[in-house]
Amino acid sequence: MNSVVIDFLPENAHRYGQGWTVVAIDVIRATTTAVTAVTLGRRCFPVPSIEAALPVAAVLDWPLLCGELGGNMPYGFDITNSPVAVAAREDIQRPLILLSSSGTQLVHNAQHAGTTYIACLRNYTAMIRQLVATGGKVAVIGAGTRGEFREEDQKCCALIAEGLLNAGFHALDDATTRIVDRWHNSEIDAWLDSRSVQYLRNTNQTHDLDFILAHIDDVAQVFPVVNGEVLSAQPRARMRALQLKPVAAAGA
Repeated sequence: MNSVVIDFLPENAHRYGQGWTVVAIDVIRATTTAVTAVTLGRRCFPVPSIEAALPVAAVLDWPLLCGELGGNMPYGFDITNSPVAVAAREDIQRPLILLSSSGTQLVHNAQHAGTTYIACLRNYTAMIRQLVATGGKVAVIGAGTRGEFREEDQKCCALIAEGLLNAGFHALDDATTRIVDRWHNSEIDAWLDSRSVQYLRNTNQTHDLDFILAHIDDVAQVFPVVNGEVLSAQPRARMRALQLKPVAAAGA
């Protein structure tokens, strides 16, 4: 049976191994940064730590080090984890090594699954199409920040999960259904009171928030992670538009 579950936190990705498709989501900002980089033609390699970045950098030609840990850009990095900073650069021949506090750890851990994708609000419709075309067991996982399932990630996870439920997938638990119900019919920016947004505002990084809001569902690709690299692909099949509707509670 085709099924979907919503989860969060990098460590929980280990729950989903072979036979699962995992979609890793960190709207603010890691997966938005990665999708933006690859869409512009730049190679992208998410890494879970500074230590993991070093051997990757050693085999790449003039890599661009992009990232943050705890909100701070690590020493020796070129730019912080920012879709705006990546989009502004013209040196797309330089492969991007991407590090973040939780999002890239999630991507790393998710590669134990049979298939791993990254997604964000830029490509959620394309992601739904791909998952409907391939079927099977799907885990849509938000990165989480400081143990919290941030609202922007909940919204993106709920959009993808609801698309699958409306295509005939089964919700694997009540928590998945509750999250979909919470965000059903909400505005695309209904998450603007999240702590992640407050952080961007408090640190004068609202340019990234403006970028995210200005690039909603504007990318028609999906982004599998293969051998540690984020790639770009067209969804397997175009899906008819689905009429979104309230989702019944699991087991009802």
